[in-house]
Amino acid sequence: MFSADQYELLDFGDGRRLERFGAIVLDRPCPTAEPLAKADPAAWSRTDARFDRIDAERGTWTLRGELPPRWTIRHDRLVLEMKRTDFGHVGLFAEQAENWDWLIAGNGSIFRPIDVTDGHDVVRKHGPAPLPPPRPRVLNLFAYTGGSTLAAAAAGAEVTHVDAARNIVAWARRNAELSGMADSPIRWIAEDAMKFVKRELRRGNRYDAVVLDPPSYGHGTHGEVWRLSKHLPHLLRLCAELTESGPQFMLLTCHTPGFGPGRLAEMVTESLGPGGVTAREMTLRTAAGRELPSGCMVRWEPNTMDMGK
Repeated sequence: MFSADQYELLDFGDGRRLERFGAIVLDRPCPTAEPLAKADPAAWSRTDARFDRIDAERGTWTLRGELPPRWTIRHDRLVLEMKRTDFGHVGLFAEQAENWDWLIAGNGSIFRPIDVTDGHDVVRKHGPAPLPPPRPRVLNLFAYTGGSTLAAAAAGAEVTHVDAARNIVAWARRNAELSGMADSPIRWIAEDAMKFVKRELRRGNRYDAVVLDPPSYGHGTHGEVWRLSKHLPHLLRLCAELTESGPQFMLLTCHTPGFGPGRLAEMVTESLGPGGVTAREMTLRTAAGRELPSGCMVRWEPNTMDMGK
């Protein structure tokens, strides 16, 4: 998780949430906080900027004093650029930090090194050291500003980063540069996720693992319409084909109402088959211990018995 000096959920309630990113405190809409009451009304007076929606896709920021247009925060090896957008986003979803931690630590079987010495120095006894195994190939769909991409690359993967918005892909590349990972083996692709996956299948390209964080609704680079309720099952089946030799993991996160951990776990298992599944809600927590629901995650791995909910 983020260290307290880099990110903190200060309070939430009445349809809004108050967060500190580095030194900057932001007040933004939060539908999951609609039925809840604020716990610390006094904290909201320290807001540096407030975002209010004009319609479903746009809004305006009200600033209190002069603020930098861009700043950065750090998480482990990742340095992430922050900025206020017309959509109210700032460049990251803090609840994803636990998934980045899992990737960075190399906890998936895909990242486990092969022991070629067997503890007896067989390399020197029986010839030159073997070539290192190829880097695992990870596909990150709806990859946004690259947190999961950089976390997987930090663990040793070759990553293909796919997002439909060219400006967002450029933002992710800046994050790679800021993180000292500009030369990491990452392909940066501005493309509709479904179209890209179908093309990779036709070309015979395959991956060892898939990470995806699909929105409820969106558009591709040429106006392709994405509706999670309609298109996610088909996309999961295509991703299963992309990892036909046996995926080492799939990491799916979702913020769509009506798609909870149980339902998503069933969809993933239907596509990939039996495996170890971890499925649970993602939350953000204040220093006082209040938890704000923030979507859910499903992690599928082969040959494990972890069925935590």
